[in-house]
Amino acid sequence: MKKIEAIIKPFRLEAVRDALTAIGVQGMTITEVKGFGRQKGHTELYRGAEYTVDFLPKMKIEVVVPDANVESVVAEIRRAAMTGKIGDGKILIIAVENAIRIRTGEQGEAAVS
Repeated sequence: MKKIEAIIKPFRLEAVRDALTAIGVQGMTITEVKGFGRQKGHTELYRGAEYTVDFLPKMKIEVVVPDANVESVVAEIRRAAMTGKIGDGKILIIAVENAIRIRTGEQGEAAVS
């Protein structure tokens, strides 16, 4: 099993969620996060005062999938989240040793499907 974490632009969240649902991903965790990479923030004007926004709003999507589904999930996230501009985000793939469904006690891939 693998945990896939994707950091994306907030306005692409619905497209990514719809794409993952269409390929059978049954659950995901969404978190509002802030951060920066090469984009490095920007300067804004508010009530006549200029200030720097160092951390930009992003969305973090987390899904755990069987190894066989990793390629398709990554491809769909990338397709749905890509705008072609700097700051589109990152996809991280992390090995998961085990998963346990609290309600039933199921373990492994049965707990995430």
